[in-house]
Amino acid sequence: MTSVTATELKKPSAILNRAEYRHERIAVTKHGREVAAVVPIEDARLLEKLEDILDAADAREALAEAHAHGTISLADLLAKHGR
Repeated sequence: MTSVTATELKKPSAILNRAEYRHERIAVTKHGREVAAVVPIEDARLLEKLEDILDAADAREALAEAHAHGTISLADLLAKHGR
């Protein structure tokens, strides 16, 4: 992944063109530290899909655990932890 400084983003069209047409992933640095990235929209959409898949898997796991071990009410949970 190549990088640019935050200052270079003041004229973003060249950076955006690199992501859009060359399909580059570009890290943005601020004071020498990577703080963000400019990526092709296809990459961002793929990341969103992957996050959705992982979220669904976590939800299925939580439901299975609740089914296997039961649940407690919010009032009981708060009482148990002294609130």
